[in-house]
Amino acid sequence: MAGTIALPLQEFIASLDNASLPKILQVCSGVYFQGSIYEISGSEVCFSTGDLVKVIGIELQSVSCEDVIKNETFELPITHTGLLELHNCKNYVFSVLFYLSFAKALLFFLGLFKVVPEQMPYSSVEEMLSLRPVCLDDSLPFTFTSHTKMTFGSLTLGAGKALTVLSIQRHEGKEDMVRCHVRGETEASAEVCIPLSSRGEFYECESEECYTLKEIMSSPCLRIRRFRFVKTTKCERILVFSPIYQVQAIMNLRKNVLRFPSSLEVDVVDVTDVCKDVNFVTPLSLTEVLSQPDNSFPVVAEILEEPQSRSFFKCAWLPGLVKSTNLVLHKKGTTPMVLMSSLKGRKNQQYFLVSQQYGGKFRRRPREFNSVYELYVASTQTQGLTVSVTRNCEEVEEEGMPDLSIGEKLKIVSCTRMELPGENIKGQRQSVEALLCHRLQEPEDEDEDEEEENTQKDKQEEEKEEVLLPLYMQGHFVEILSENKKYKLSDLGKEFSLPLDVKVVSRDTELETDPLFGSSCLRIEGAMLEPSIQASFQDRPDHCFHILPQWLSMSVSFTQEPLPWAQDNCPKCFIEKVSEVTDTFFYDFRKKDNSDEAPPPRPPKRDLSSSNLVKKTAKSTKKSANPKKKKDKTIPTEKLNDLTLNQKKRPPAPPPPEVLNDDLPPPVVPRKCSTADKTSKALPNTYVKIHQTIVKEHLDDAPADVESDHDYETLDETLVTMVKTAQESVMFY
Repeated sequence: MAGTIALPLQEFIASLDNASLPKILQVCSGVYFQGSIYEISGSEVCFSTGDLVKVIGIELQSVSCEDVIKNETFELPITHTGLLELHNCKNYVFSVLFYLSFAKALLFFLGLFKVVPEQMPYSSVEEMLSLRPVCLDDSLPFTFTSHTKMTFGSLTLGAGKALTVLSIQRHEGKEDMVRCHVRGETEASAEVCIPLSSRGEFYECESEECYTLKEIMSSPCLRIRRFRFVKTTKCERILVFSPIYQVQAIMNLRKNVLRFPSSLEVDVVDVTDVCKDVNFVTPLSLTEVLSQPDNSFPVVAEILEEPQSRSFFKCAWLPGLVKSTNLVLHKKGTTPMVLMSSLKGRKNQQYFLVSQQYGGKFRRRPREFNSVYELYVASTQTQGLTVSVTRNCEEVEEEGMPDLSIGEKLKIVSCTRMELPGENIKGQRQSVEALLCHRLQEPEDEDEDEEEENTQKDKQEEEKEEVLLPLYMQGHFVEILSENKKYKLSDLGKEFSLPLDVKVVSRDTELETDPLFGSSCLRIEGAMLEPSIQASFQDRPDHCFHILPQWLSMSVSFTQEPLPWAQDNCPKCFIEKVSEVTDTFFYDFRKKDNSDEAPPPRPPKRDLSSSNLVKKTAKSTKKSANPKKKKDKTIPTEKLNDLTLNQKKRPPAPPPPEVLNDDLPPPVVPRKCSTADKTSKALPNTYVKIHQTIVKEHLDDAPADVESDHDYETLDETLVTMVKTAQESVMFY
């Protein structure tokens, strides 16, 4: 390593960009040596003198700010933008005030930064312009002064005169000139062109240009300049900024990826050219595995980092993907799959990712629809869709909704527009989108033979009744299927549109356990072409499964270990065709699949004016007056007081006092039954003991009051006996 220069890690990393990576560094000296182990952000870092580190990535995290006057250092986030950001985030302000001193916290409120002019003089105008922090055309105008007298033709400028550079004038075959603006003592201004080769003693003046931390860190010229906070009045702090990166690296004696800040006090040497042949463990993400050439497979790979998220899968092979486990990666490719869900009525709804190589047979199940809009969407995918009504729908004439009864069959024809009978708020007739259907007639006899059924079908075609269903109408329908055929999974996707309700009628015999078989109903939600890696565990190389890099994230490295079978004797692989996934997977898939789906239409606005309400009230009264349609169940006011709580007539009035026997004693209230003497009984009410014949004779002899408002009825003996028994029971208890 003769002739190499050791640099602090911070300085070396700041000079890199991602385009120049990877770089191999050797640790020379510093704090982190002699095998010391340090925990940095949850990652174990161990650097010893002589260690080789291969930097594979850098990411800017924050900025180190050094006060060159007070020799103090503090750190700012790269997203720091100043007062505006902190004004909208009070919690952030309080946390800053808590963790920093007041002087440092004040810096957060001062916002952007200005370039501090250099104190060193420039010998020529060209030298001064070449050291501008950013592209000259983007940083104009800027101002400088000359400590010597300058003469340009007939114009002489005294020492200390400020000149503002406006533009650069370049002419082919002539010397480049700088067009400057100069202001005189009497506020008079003029423009002068100064050659770039003009020599003297020039000093840069402070510019009004302000920069954010992101702008400063993105410009190599700005990084080497000094800055101060804008609007500092009492304290002048001159700052030098240094970027702090998160470094991603690998070591020749470690298998995992190291992540550490570039601010570690370590001196390193760039040995990329002399250590090209050193074998480093190369971590690969699953996406990078897909980019490997086909002849790289099959290969044994070691898991360096476990899957970061396991919320998408619930399959049996997922718990085996742990760190340091070896996998056999057989091949890569694109696998056609479908996503299925079980019946929604179950407590634990399940979701399955099924390969189209699944060998079971399916039979279609009728779909259920809860709105006319769902019918419309299904009709665009299925020609001649026929449904049956499963719930009654009342007619709402104002909104154009027809009357539907359970069992009615509707055949979807097309989507059209219909006019509503009423008017909207503006007094205009409304037209809405509707589904044109044919109402099919039911056969009269269910025991018809085939010829009669054919005749009935022909008759139905002739007797079609058109029905218009607004798309915003709610309803309940079930699909009518005309065939009972068995299909393979690959055939279902070719002949029918998704989603599709199916049932497994014959299981896949190649599977040890078929989780799809036995479900009463499955819905095929959608189909997908997934980039996949066919893998297996090293102890069971013939039992394969599909790893989906789009839904699973982990890091592996290719090893030099031999394959777990004899050379050129690859075993016949059994592939897991059904993998259970979580509801998170299902919802994310639906978001991607239905991102542009239009919402269902909304019903029209009703006109709630008084005139329309009167019309509706009169119309409803007219309907209620028709005895054929609806029976009048209103109760007259004069009869309202004669009804009990159960809306039944009162019992007959008791007999007049003169009919009662004067010798009979008055009614006696019975005593309560004593709990000690269970055989004692309460005396019955004397009033109830009235002779039935007296009551009957009196009721028979009483003249009928034809004009009376009360319509009393006579009681027969059976009813009187029932009333007496009930009263005795009540009085007894």
